[in-house]
Parts: sequence; C-alpha cells; structure tokens
Amino acid sequence: MEPDAFPEQFARTRRFSLGVPRHLAVSPDGGRVLFVRTGGGADPVGRLWSWEDGRERLLAAPHGAAGRTGPVPEEERVRRERAREQSAGVVSYAADRELRRVVYPLGGALWAVETVGERAGEPFPVSAAGPVVDPRLSPDGRSVAYVTGGALHVVGFDGRGDRPLATPEGAEVTYGSTDHVSAESMGRLRGHWWAPDGRALLATRVDTSAVRRRWITDPAHPERRPRAVAYPEAGTPNADVSLHLFHLDGRRVEADWDRRAFEYVVAASWDAHGPLVTVQSRDQRTLRVLEVDPDTGATRVLHEQVDPHWVELLPGAPCRTASGALVRAEESAGTRRLRVGDTLTPEGLQVTRVLSTDGDGVLFTGCADPVEEHVWILGPETGCRRLSRGPGLHSAAVGGGTVVLDSLTPEGHAVTVRRGGEVVGRIDSLAREPRVTPRPVMLVQGARRLRSALYLPSGHDPDAPDARPLPVLLDPYGGPGMRLVVRARTWPACVSQWFAEQGFAVLVTDGRGTPGRGPGWEKEIRGDQLTPVLEDQVDALHATARNRPYLDLDRVAIRGWSFGGTLAAAAVLRHPDVFHAAVAGAAPSDQRLYDTHWKERYLGHPEEEPENYERSSLLRDAHRLRRPLLLIHGTADDNVAFAHVLRLSSALLAAGREHTVLPLPGAGHTVAHGTIAARLLEFQLRFLRGALGIPDGASGGRGGAEAGP
Repeated sequence: MEPDAFPEQFARTRRFSLGVPRHLAVSPDGGRVLFVRTGGGADPVGRLWSWEDGRERLLAAPHGAAGRTGPVPEEERVRRERAREQSAGVVSYAADRELRRVVYPLGGALWAVETVGERAGEPFPVSAAGPVVDPRLSPDGRSVAYVTGGALHVVGFDGRGDRPLATPEGAEVTYGSTDHVSAESMGRLRGHWWAPDGRALLATRVDTSAVRRRWITDPAHPERRPRAVAYPEAGTPNADVSLHLFHLDGRRVEADWDRRAFEYVVAASWDAHGPLVTVQSRDQRTLRVLEVDPDTGATRVLHEQVDPHWVELLPGAPCRTASGALVRAEESAGTRRLRVGDTLTPEGLQVTRVLSTDGDGVLFTGCADPVEEHVWILGPETGCRRLSRGPGLHSAAVGGGTVVLDSLTPEGHAVTVRRGGEVVGRIDSLAREPRVTPRPVMLVQGARRLRSALYLPSGHDPDAPDARPLPVLLDPYGGPGMRLVVRARTWPACVSQWFAEQGFAVLVTDGRGTPGRGPGWEKEIRGDQLTPVLEDQVDALHATARNRPYLDLDRVAIRGWSFGGTLAAAAVLRHPDVFHAAVAGAAPSDQRLYDTHWKERYLGHPEEEPENYERSSLLRDAHRLRRPLLLIHGTADDNVAFAHVLRLSSALLAAGREHTVLPLPGAGHTVAHGTIAARLLEFQLRFLRGALGIPDGASGGRGGAEAGP
C-alpha cells in the first residue's frame, strides 16, 4: 500500500486504462487475434497488435512516417468523448472478414496495414478527400468507407477511386455518422454498415436542423470561439435520422418505415440475410426489429417488443445467427433473457450483452449474481453453457474454435486464449499495479438484499483498545447502466480503498435502478429517480452499522459523479439528519436539461409528466441545505452542461445557503488524466475532512497511525 502516491498514479494511468488490451477480434480460422494496446501502463499512445501462435506482433504505431499527421478532427474528438476513450494514437480499427487487412484513422489521415503476407506490419497511408472519421473496411477487403465533412465516401484499399456516395444537402445534415443521443444514450457510435459482398452500404442521414443548439465555451480562454452542439433536451425535437442504401453502382434507396411513430434508430447491421434495423418509439415503450429489402427499401416487421415502462436496449441485439434465427431480448418473471428461435436462456440469468454469433451459437454475457458477470454460449449443440470461471467481470471474442477471454478479476486484468477448452496462450496486460489494493467486504443486506461493499483502512482493528470510531463515506453511483459492487479490481474500487486508507469506512451500494438484477429492479425508478435510490443508500448504511459499532453515524459523508453526483447532493438536501457533508461532481440538477432518450426513458415527456421532473430535481430542495456541499463541474462538459451547476448554485444563493463551487476550466464530463485529475481527489479529501471536523492525518486504525497525506 502506497496511498500517498495513488492520486498521481491514478491520473498518469488514466484510471488504469493504459496498457490494457482492447477491441479484441479473432479471425474466422481462429489463428489470429487483433487488439489495440498502448505501450505501457503510463503510455497514452495506442498501437495495433496481433497475436498468433503464442507471439505478439506490432502491426501499427503512430511513430515515424505514421506519426506525421495532423490534429484529431472535431468529429473524431466527439466520437472519442462519447466512447469514453482515454488514449491517443491508434484507438480503433476496422478489418475485413478474414482479419487480413485493417484500416484505422490517425490524426485525420487514413492508414492501412496488412496482417499477413510480405507487407504485414508495414502501415501505409490511403489517400482520402479530407479529414477521416470512422473508416470501415468492406468484408472483402477491397474498399474503405469513411466520413469527411459530413459526406460518406468510398475509396479502394489501394487509395484509388475515391468518390462520395452521399453529400450533405446543408450544413446541418451529415451522412454515415451518428447523432448525440444515439451515441451517448443508446450506445450506437456507428453510422454506416457494409453489405457482406462489399457492393453496397447501409448508412444514416442525420438532419439536426430542428435540434436546439448549445454553445460550449471555455471561460478561461475568452478569445476562443464557442463550440455549437446539437443537443436535444428532454421534451424538445430530436435529430431527424433516416437510413439509406447506397449501392456502389450508383443506385440509392431509402429504408421505409413509420418514422413519425419510431423516430429512434437504435441499431443496424447487414448480414448474409440482408439489412437488419431496430427502431424505437419516442416514449420507448415499443421496439421493432425490421428486415429491409436492399433493392426497394421496403421493410417488414420481424418482431415487436412492448413494455409499460420502457423497453431496455440490450447491447449487441437484435442480430441473427448463420441460419437466420433472430437473436433478441425477452423479459419475463423478473429476468432479462435471450431468445434464439425457440431457445431461451434460463430464468434468473440476467443477460447483459450479446457479444457475437458464431455459426448458430450466440456468445453473450450475463449475471446469475449481480456482483459477477460471465461469458456464456447458447446454441443448438451446446445448450446454455458458461465459458468463464472465477470471480470477475468477463467478456470474450470468438472465431474458428478460438475463445479469447477478457477478464477483470480481483487480482487485475487477464486475457487468455483458449482452444478446445485449453489455455493455449495469453495476451499481456501492461496496466500498472495500483498503489492501493481494494479489500472490500462484500455484503447482502436487508429485505431488498442490497449488494454493498465495505472498504476499511488497512490494519484497522475495531477491537483495539485505542481504536477510534471511523467516519463513514458513501461512494456510490447508484444510477442506471452501471454497478460498482462487483468482485473485480475496478478503478472505482481502487478509489474507494484510497479514501478508506485516509481513515474512512467507505460504503458502496448498488440499489434499485442499477443493472444486473432484472427488469423489475431496474424499472422501480420510473417516474422518480431519487426517492427509492436514496432509501436504498440510507437502508444500506443503517444495516451496515447495525452490528459494526465502530462506524460513526455522527460523521457520514457521501460523494459521487454524474448521477452519483446528483445522488450525493440530494442526500444532504433531503436527509441532513443522516448525511453531514457531500461532494457532487458533474451532477445533473435540472433534469429537463438532460437529453431526450436518456431522461424521457425514466421520467417520461416533461409536458406529459412534469411532476416526475419536479420530484427528481435538485433545484426545488435548494432551500433545505444546511450541510457542507461541494459542487464540481467541468466548464466544457457537453454531456451534463455546466449550466446544471450554475442553476443549482444560483438556487442555493437565492435561498441564502452557503456552499462551495469548484469549476474545472476546459474539462469535459470525464476528468481522467492530467494534474487536475490527481489534485481533484486530494481536494475532495480535504473538503470532507474539514466538513466532518477530521484533522489532517487522522486515522481509524490502531493508535491514530498515519493513513493519509
């Protein structure tokens, strides 16, 4: 344990993401594995690698000729922000069907490399019409589709024959790209998909002319122009998204469905059975899977899913197997299950993501216990069988009988290559070992069986005669789409342990609304995103303290970021009898300012259900503040706008309530590296100590031993 050095390491390693193998892909013959990895645990520059016959081989790195490129285009920068990308250099790639040819963007330029043959590992530039965003190689490896200046282009792998397939009709129209809510709230980062034969593309047309604009500026640099962002706030118009089929022979048709009733394009693909599109209604209660005729654009409904609250989107689905069976989610008896034709995953196994299809088999992840996530395969020959073993969060890629398991365990990150059930190799993770090692006590508490993790200072002995009571820090996220109480060495667990080493008992709880416990659990927050979530945090605190008298309930604080920030602020506003201080980072305070798809999913349309927005707002409770509250927000946050903290601070001032605001100049929603990221942890620690009356250096271990800076 070296807790003093942790904040610097946390920032330098970008939350321990550097050096971790990512974007794993396996060739159809199972012989090669492609992946992206930076040069080390503190090296932010990504490189493209291959693994074959037990050996790693560097294919492409942004050095030498490949390093002489321009800055990242604004569209690519935004795409990386939506993907929460932490590295630079080669951060993504696209390959042909056989994984023999690869393309990737680098500083706005288009680069290519071959993985086999005489030119393997010798990157070369491919001529493009302008700064390149999201290049995609055709399955046959002959052509590259890419976006530049809002236009969809295609060029040969050899750089010949560049031409536009679709050119925007105005400044607010783009082809082949995604829009804000699709990327941020649906997880659809792509906007164009190749046909299997490489002779046509399915692509989006996005018209944002009706979408409200936000102007993001950096107050620390008034000489810079503001940046416009098409951001559809709850209750306002969305981007107009349509789908078009572009044949390389010049033909173009539009996919035809009722876009008034189904305005969200959730997912799209093009497999051997044709284009497949998933669309959703504005109220998100109906999801349709459409089959598209590539010649006429006519659509046919393959499946419709309806839910009285909302239809939760399952990443990777719907899709189809080799024989054409539809792979889709089905919710029943409190379980989100996977249906493939007539086959259904078992009750109690919560399916979280479809990874891929392999013939008629489907690879997916799921939770039988919400603190672990495993890899499963479902198929006519295998049935439903688990592939991963041991505690952790597991994912995988497959091809040709090779399974590459990507596992985050309590000991760290591990990538293993398996064939026939046997380990035949490993792909190294170069991530740094954290200066603190998480030591959570895993708890299941109360009638709702809340999952919690309790972190205590190293060496803490509650029975020691000179042991002091421990102040308590709640460190949750608590919102949709993320759970923190897991049997894995995640970066949030490292941060929680670091705060514990400073003399706190740190409690993390996943309550109602968090994933991994079924549709009913997730949807209990419909119409009110704060009341049930706060109840679970308070109940978990009291249940934890019931047989642990060393927890000092007269000194309880809470901290959080994004939804966790909203939860932290709401805790001191609504339950000052329980919580004595809070740190709220990047917190949505006025729920109407958040985007349509994410916020209307849980609270409905603000014109139809305004009371839901009122009961979930922090602004209405500003006058109730009587505990220390620190508000932190990046001035350039284009997800949770800086206006959120300004409106909350204004309401607090109007009510005469003292509080502290820490603006982060030029920072976005994710503050993961640089001096600010390191100092931010220390600033929060000092604030919490001051708010709870804890002197610097105080510890809850034996005899007041030093446990922090």
